[in-house]
Amino acid sequence: MLEILEDAIIDSVKLIPFLFLTYLLMEYIEHKTKEKTKETIKKSGKYGPFIGALLGIVPQCGFSVSATNLYAARVITLGTLIAVYLSTSDEMLPIFLSEGVAIDIILKILAIKLIIGMIAGFLIDFVIRLKNKGNTEKEKIIDLCEKEHCHCEHGIFKSALKHTINIFIFIFLFTLVINLVIHLIGEENIAGFMLDRPILGPILSGIIGLIPNCASSVIITQMYLTNIISIGTMIAGLLVSAGVGLAVLFRINKGVKENIKITILLYAIGVVSGILLELIGLNI
Repeated sequence: MLEILEDAIIDSVKLIPFLFLTYLLMEYIEHKTKEKTKETIKKSGKYGPFIGALLGIVPQCGFSVSATNLYAARVITLGTLIAVYLSTSDEMLPIFLSEGVAIDIILKILAIKLIIGMIAGFLIDFVIRLKNKGNTEKEKIIDLCEKEHCHCEHGIFKSALKHTINIFIFIFLFTLVINLVIHLIGEENIAGFMLDRPILGPILSGIIGLIPNCASSVIITQMYLTNIISIGTMIAGLLVSAGVGLAVLFRINKGVKENIKITILLYAIGVVSGILLELIGLNI
């Protein structure tokens, strides 16, 4: 047990400087480009899924929340919202960078999420346009930042430090639990259970991805880095993982049934994509 605790502490502590620098950069990008990003996506029109998916892969903390806010006001389309959700990387990128994952591998994974997000977004908007025949709905944008009292004006250093501490604590606890589970069950048995089931793996990973906070992407990414799940299973979960975007959707978007349908749609796209990647034997 002491050895497991020691390993968890070492594995977590060594990530702190990388996490802080990454979050500092992310906060800087968000504060400098936040308004420009919103204006760009609002003016994107029928090209929304392309712009949304492209902006979604950029490491902007909380961009899925901004997209959710814009969708709730009907400024962007459902296809654009789904494209953002699918391409958003959330905590995957900081953890990958912290663990020293090769840049080419990171870029390939981001490219896969980007392409899936764009294709899904355009198809969704196409179907909706055929169904509605050009009907549009316009509402005023809700200032979510003021409504939620997020206090993001306190500075990027404080915000980056808060993110770093929160993720460090979670990573430590998760690493401790996962190390204990691996020790008790056996790494080969766990990996075999997930890797030998190309259908079940993405389904379970997608369920984890529905956790409406950073925990889902942390769990999925860590499981991939510890060779418990395959690349296809990881991508399935990360496609579904939209950070706190889904939680905000249920809070500010009118219509519980619509929100449930959006969640099911997101889950289905992520799981099906993961299963297809598993079946074709994707290996990055």
